[in-house]
Amino acid sequence: MFRDYCKWIVRHDDDYANLRRIDIPSDDLKLVARALLPAGIYVGCKLKYEMFQYELMEQ
Repeated sequence: MFRDYCKWIVRHDDDYANLRRIDIPSDDLKLVARALLPAGIYVGCKLKYEMFQYELMEQ
């Protein structure tokens, strides 16, 4: 069974973004290629990770 996670973008550069989980207390960052993320991301936006795909959440 898959579990979806909420992630928050801490920072990004040309090719990668650093994501932090916000559904649990954690200071760990995950480095993700920008090609795997949806268009229109920005620092502070929230992403939903489900079934190996990222989706921009409404804010």
